[in-house]
Amino acid sequence: MRAICPGSFDPVTHGHLDVVVRASRMFDEVLVAVGRNSAKNYLFSPDERAAMLADATSELPNVRVDLLDGLLVDYCREREIDVIVKGLRFAGDFEFELQMAQMNFALSGIETIMLPTAAKWAHLSSTMIREVAKLGGDVTQFVTPAVAERIRDKMATDNQGGRA
Repeated sequence: MRAICPGSFDPVTHGHLDVVVRASRMFDEVLVAVGRNSAKNYLFSPDERAAMLADATSELPNVRVDLLDGLLVDYCREREIDVIVKGLRFAGDFEFELQMAQMNFALSGIETIMLPTAAKWAHLSSTMIREVAKLGGDVTQFVTPAVAERIRDKMATDNQGGRA
C-alpha cells in the first residue's frame, strides 16, 4: 500500500519527521510531497525544502520525496497512491484536516489517516520555527542539524540584505 504525507515543510521539523517515520512503518511506500500554499510566506524554495526532506529521510528506504503542484487528489490518482497521511498537533488541526479529508474523499475516494504527533513535538510548527529563527533564537532542538545549518545560512544571508 502506498501513502503520501503532503505539506509545505518550511522547514521540516522533528514533528514532521515523527509522522513520516511512523507512516513508513505502516505502509510499503511513503511519498513525502512538498507543496505550495499561496497563503504562506516561505523561507525556502520548494527545491530547498525537498532537498532538506530527502536528507532527513535518507535512512528510510521506503520513503521518497517529490514536489507537489496542483490538486493533491490528482497527484494521488496519477501515482496510484492509496492513502493520505496527515499529522495532528491539536484539536484545531483536526477540524481543518477533517474538512480537507472529506473534500479529498468526495473528489477522489481517497482515504485520509490522521496521526497524532508525538507529545514532545506537538508544540512545533514551521511558522514558529521561522519566527524564532528570524528573531535570532536557537531552533536546533526542533530540527535536524542539516536543517538548522540551512536556517542559519538563510538568516545570515537575509540579515546581510541579500534576500533570496
